[in-house]
Amino acid sequence: MRATKLAALSAAVAMSACTMIPKYQQPDTAVAGKYETQSAGDANRPAATDIGWWDFYRDENLRKLIQLALQNNRDLRVSILNIEQARAQYRIQRADLLPTLSAQAGGTIERLPADLLTPGEPAVEHEYTVGGAVASYEVDLFGRVRSLSESALQSYLATEETRKAAQISLVAEVANAWLTLQADLQLRSLTAETLVNQRASYKIEKAGFDAGTATALDLSQSETQVRSAEANLAQYDRQAQQDVNALTLLVGAPIPKPLLHAEPFDSIRFDEGLSAGLPSDLLTRRPDIVAAESQLKAANANIGAARAAFFPRIMLTASGGTASASLSGLFDGGSSSWSFGPSISMPIFDYGRNKANLDVAKVNAQIQIASYQKAIQAAFHDVSDALDSRETFVRQELAQAQLVSASGTAFRLSTERYQQGVDGYLNVLVSQRSLYDAQQMLVKVQLARESNTVSLYRALGGGWKGGHVDSESAASSSAPYS
Repeated sequence: MRATKLAALSAAVAMSACTMIPKYQQPDTAVAGKYETQSAGDANRPAATDIGWWDFYRDENLRKLIQLALQNNRDLRVSILNIEQARAQYRIQRADLLPTLSAQAGGTIERLPADLLTPGEPAVEHEYTVGGAVASYEVDLFGRVRSLSESALQSYLATEETRKAAQISLVAEVANAWLTLQADLQLRSLTAETLVNQRASYKIEKAGFDAGTATALDLSQSETQVRSAEANLAQYDRQAQQDVNALTLLVGAPIPKPLLHAEPFDSIRFDEGLSAGLPSDLLTRRPDIVAAESQLKAANANIGAARAAFFPRIMLTASGGTASASLSGLFDGGSSSWSFGPSISMPIFDYGRNKANLDVAKVNAQIQIASYQKAIQAAFHDVSDALDSRETFVRQELAQAQLVSASGTAFRLSTERYQQGVDGYLNVLVSQRSLYDAQQMLVKVQLARESNTVSLYRALGGGWKGGHVDSESAASSSAPYS
């Protein structure tokens, strides 16, 4: 008898392990097998995901800003809390795989009128019960509950990867905002220096005009340069303050002023030893792609649940314990009681509801396939753009630096010729303006070059690990309902 019960239980467990989830097949990546532009030495470099942001961003001030952002940024905090929510939802769904057992105790005192009793006398009846009960447990023969549990698990995993993607974006945004601030501070410093020189030149021209050795045109042209530099200085003051505001929003807390002072680009180079690998590597390295695939698997599991809805559902309810007309007799011999109530429901005619639900599940799976492929294509595009730009920015920066040097020489020579009376002041103004423009452009090229390095690091999936702060625990500990 015992063996028979065990065999029946084993058979039920085996049947409940079956599901109608379609066999998962990874969709076509729909991208090329390699990047168009990639240096031969990239394969020997570490992958971006293996380089923590603390090691990639080597400037101490930037590291501290990123650390503050991981602790305080509200968008990242929402992503972390979404993980907790998805984890709880998965636990709820997984609990449906097992029966719910509850303890019950109760008592009933009931007065019955004489009309309802055979002796014709009113009576008061007592009933007391103690026991346990299994409420509406579904025997998952066709895997409906198991499919829903798998869907919830994949949704939870997708949420975890989404949190990683959010951190990658936050780290990159903080780095780019800080670089923009550095560029505007350098442009402001350059403009302030240029304005000092132009005001000095204007004073010389004014003195010459008063002495009759300089023309009104020379004086007016010199003043034009001064006013232009003053306007640029006001512009860069505004941009620098807006950069600080943007950083404060990303960090989510007031920023100590020592972290915002200007630094030359030559001193803030990042780790550029990044390996692009193959496009297929992005499938496991980029959290947003992994999240998209998990969502696809969740949609695939929902198809199994929709298919199982066409088959019978078996529900079990049971209870067992003791019952007595008096409290003192609850545990006497012969007071045991039990009830068992299996039920089965079979869809016969539901106006196409189950068929429509299955169609919805299949369409959702197709939507997730398209979203997954789009995520891969977007990642391939991001990496390709960053790789294509990397070498060209190096050449552009070198050429621009040489232009600054040549413009400086031209300005020096034109100034000497003017002082010697060989040329007019117009040549000095033209060469000075050319030097100023070349210097500004060099700062902008350096900003673009460093931002491209950040973009490549982000596109390859770097920036979600390797920090000196546990962002998840920091955000969770500050949650109001933790």
